[in-house]
Amino acid sequence: MVEAGSEKQPVGVAAGEQGELFPDNSLPDELVGYRGPAACQIAGITYRQLDYWARTKLVAPSIRTAHGSGSQRLYSFKDILVLKVVKRLLDTGVSLHNIRVAVDHLRVRGVRDLARVTLFSDGTTVYECTSPEEIVDLLQGGQGVFGIAVSGAMQEISGTIHEFPAERADGGVVETHEPDELTQRRNARKTG
Repeated sequence: MVEAGSEKQPVGVAAGEQGELFPDNSLPDELVGYRGPAACQIAGITYRQLDYWARTKLVAPSIRTAHGSGSQRLYSFKDILVLKVVKRLLDTGVSLHNIRVAVDHLRVRGVRDLARVTLFSDGTTVYECTSPEEIVDLLQGGQGVFGIAVSGAMQEISGTIHEFPAERADGGVVETHEPDELTQRRNARKTG
């Protein structure tokens, strides 16, 4: 168990850390992302929150930042995942200071590493657990905690992200692929 913000060797972030979002490999994943309004909908936050978090560098877009009026930020899959985790931590009452410490700790991890992380908080401190043993150790303290499985947030995002237009870092729109069967059923329910 590692307390978020404690000293730990950074895990290298591999190229293409967004995973296999674009299976045709037409573009490196690190050059494709989602505009602010889509990131908000996917992560379940308001545009005001997104803008504030970007300006204060809590969660800044890693693909493209805004440069003046009319320019658009572009958020990677990992950025959107961190936005969703921040939202969940805020919803449970964790202070912005402690969230900032946890986010700084999560930034050094690749997406695959994040999938193994469960964040726990007692309302004051945020803890990172990567194994069942660490979770048991934390819970044996007898203190009430809540947990956020990062892999669960990742699955939620993966299930909805394909419904939003992706964009290249240079501004071009990525061609959308035929939606999978589950996405087709969801869309049919929405329209029917």
